[in-house]
Amino acid sequence: MNSIFHYNLVKDISLMLNDLNDADDYNVIIQVGEGNNIKEFRANSNILRARCPYFKQALTFNWIIRKNNIIVFNKPNITSTVFDMILKYIYTGELDLTEQSGEDIFDLLIASDELLLEELFKYAQDYLIKEKTSWIHQNFDLIIHVAFKINSCKKLQYYCFETICEDPQLSLTSKMFSLIDQESLSNILKKDNLQVKEINIWNYLIKWGIKQTPGLGSENSDRTKWNDKNYKELKKILDPFIPLIRFVSICRTDFFNQVRPYRAIIPNDIYEEIDEYYYINTLPKTKILPTRAGRIDSNIIKEELINIFANWIDNKNAMDIRTGNDIFYKFSLIYRGSHDGISNISFINKCNHRVATLVLIKVLQSNEIFGGYAFFGLLGEDISNNFVFSFKEGQTMKIGRAKKERISWREKETYGFRFCESMYMDDRTL
Repeated sequence: MNSIFHYNLVKDISLMLNDLNDADDYNVIIQVGEGNNIKEFRANSNILRARCPYFKQALTFNWIIRKNNIIVFNKPNITSTVFDMILKYIYTGELDLTEQSGEDIFDLLIASDELLLEELFKYAQDYLIKEKTSWIHQNFDLIIHVAFKINSCKKLQYYCFETICEDPQLSLTSKMFSLIDQESLSNILKKDNLQVKEINIWNYLIKWGIKQTPGLGSENSDRTKWNDKNYKELKKILDPFIPLIRFVSICRTDFFNQVRPYRAIIPNDIYEEIDEYYYINTLPKTKILPTRAGRIDSNIIKEELINIFANWIDNKNAMDIRTGNDIFYKFSLIYRGSHDGISNISFINKCNHRVATLVLIKVLQSNEIFGGYAFFGLLGEDISNNFVFSFKEGQTMKIGRAKKERISWREKETYGFRFCESMYMDDRTL
């Protein structure tokens, strides 16, 4: 039977880190930082080889610099703060980021990718997303510029995609937006839940394409002076992205003023379908994607249902395709039973001073969902535009609209919410 003594092994190796400054048996010096911020760290090559794939490779090369039999590495792109964390991780397997700034954690992410420290990279990425969201938003230009260049940074890239969907102005208007690579931009444009007008997406795409096109940009920003070659080069750059624009979501006026001037870069088959749509109101059948669904923060329904709710609010048929002439609705989560508690008081405090309220209820251990919409809010007396609905996954949705026009506030005041006799909340009773 083998006996395992990992605890003392890790403890003893950890003590080596504390002794490195005074020890004389180190054989590696790593210089990090630049200028007045250069700092030297001592280490043992065997530990570095065993714990770090980068050093395992680098320490075998013939070109490594030696001084008095000491191997010297120079890493000016890594700060002393970051390398101190890395060396502690290598020797102890421990890391505490609670007191570290967002900048240092981001730098740690970049350095751990360079040094092939996969475990550390994953941890730093997760921590940055969960604990440093404010810093990410404040430095979104930097994040876009760097994260999309690191292939293994998929979680942070995905977080950026989600952020762009929730707040496109934060990123699409960023100075660094033009630096996004083609694959990342394509993934953004494929999103059905971008919370931004389609004409703005078109304008951002044009700006991005101009930045990528030789001969255009700041040195040739006046479109009236462009020649055929300029348009052909721009078309070549934007060809993969034009089909991702939801042209049916752009109103006729915006199309005429902001899209039509770029007729030369739009494929003929797509332009013909757009033309037909605007002139005889025939919805595109093949080449053009339908309108984006928008976004809703819900654990109950999928985002694809947003267009159905929007159509019901507008008194349209559920499956009507929404276009640029329709009202754009943004849904904001203000109450979640699993988080805020299910009671009349908690619901009233969160919701009853709001207008235009959508309520969603999922039956426990079932795929059945009930809901209701109050046009003037849950305390509004005018209920003429209110409706309730129900559906099961994979089945037709049923809707019932209010039959009377008004209901007194006193009929509602003892409930969390009340849609006449059809649906109401009385604490945990629905």
